[in-house]
Amino acid sequence: MANTQYDFGMIGLGVMGRNLLLNMADHGFSVIGFDKDQSKNEALEQSATPGTTVKGVQDLEQMIGLLQTPRKIMMLVPAGKPVDDVIESLLPLLDTDDVIIDGGNSHHTDTLRRVEYLQDKGIQFMGMGVSGGEQGARFGPSMMPGGNAAAYDLVRPMLEAIAAKVDGTACVDYLGKKGAGHYVKMVHNGIEYAIMQLISESYSLLKHGGLDNDQLHEVFKEWNEGKLQSFLIEITTEIFLQNDDKGSGRLLDVISDKAGSKGTGKWTSQDAMELPVAVPVIDAAVAMRTISSYKEERTTASTMYPDPYKSSPASTQEWINQVQDALYFGTILSYAQGLAMLAQASIEMQMDIPLPKVVDVWRGGCIIRSSLLEVFGKAFAKSPTLSNILLDQELADIVNSTVVNTRKVVSQAALSGISTSALMASLAYFDAYRSEKMPTNLVQAQRDFFGAHTYQRTDISGSFHTEWGK
Repeated sequence: MANTQYDFGMIGLGVMGRNLLLNMADHGFSVIGFDKDQSKNEALEQSATPGTTVKGVQDLEQMIGLLQTPRKIMMLVPAGKPVDDVIESLLPLLDTDDVIIDGGNSHHTDTLRRVEYLQDKGIQFMGMGVSGGEQGARFGPSMMPGGNAAAYDLVRPMLEAIAAKVDGTACVDYLGKKGAGHYVKMVHNGIEYAIMQLISESYSLLKHGGLDNDQLHEVFKEWNEGKLQSFLIEITTEIFLQNDDKGSGRLLDVISDKAGSKGTGKWTSQDAMELPVAVPVIDAAVAMRTISSYKEERTTASTMYPDPYKSSPASTQEWINQVQDALYFGTILSYAQGLAMLAQASIEMQMDIPLPKVVDVWRGGCIIRSSLLEVFGKAFAKSPTLSNILLDQELADIVNSTVVNTRKVVSQAALSGISTSALMASLAYFDAYRSEKMPTNLVQAQRDFFGAHTYQRTDISGSFHTEWGK
């Protein structure tokens, strides 16, 4: 075993790192992993399928010495300084044209810096987003690599072998230069935030409408068999039935409403503002997770501000249908905003992100996989450089078929005092986007009034300033 030349090395053998290596081994590749924790090395070897070639070591130099050249090494360590520390520990051990892949959730600006830094040293570096959780890593993730194109060519056979497959196509592809891989994953996570918030709002609306957990399960099960089919709807269907293993009743009813966050949704909002691109549904989702943490304040406020008069919604089935349309509408708007952000960022940062390939990669293995991606794929097949999927006629027909019920749901929620910030943001964005003329001409007049910022006219070209009130 000591003389075996391994195909692929992994640094960091947590659940994701271990499962990706085991996935590779099951597809005929010999793999080796490094972790300072010997128990994780042992767990890797003990979990291997009989007959596969899998090894775990505590010595980094030993791992590097056992890899075939050019070496192909992936890191799955916490973002930030730990990634830089691992890179520095690798540099004395590597040769020209060896490949390093950062498979964690690094910020794209760090990835760009590392691509340029290692390029000068002859090392090929890639930032790669990985989605699908531990099960995806083990049996087929969605992977979003970017950075050095030559490096992708070297690892492509391995990545295509382990990726999720949809209609025989692997959910992995080269997604652009520089920090493109991690940028696409960041936006993926922002869309994920938005859709999760929309689903939680739909749950709230149906629960206020009188549905219990069993009925909610049936509604979401039916939705998942129709136009809303997606991974997130599928798991939500199961959540409603999960019994509490530490008490009676359903587990969902005793889970705290203080939502956690790892920051990638916030990155999406921040980077969108820098471009600038409007992503208000993602912004709303990030804000709601923050507000959820104000538990004590919310509890006090609930005693100070009584619920408004709750007018009755339509019949139960009609209400369910309306909420379904609203959720579908909001989901489309979430993707539209995220994909528009990728389109703009690709141009501004010269990353050459191929949106048709992004949509294909997201079709399987990842958290935001959805039947809607097939529709988006058709849109990009017709127009690969489409700046916003809302400009596709087929999407326009779908949106137009759901917007009336969306307005009804948002109106009912507002009258009843039910927080639906993501649904409201979806509708507000849509109404602004479809407006040939917005009231922001008044904003321009105000800016010129107090700050002499000038304005443009609709009838004469050029910039103008007025001495207002004179």
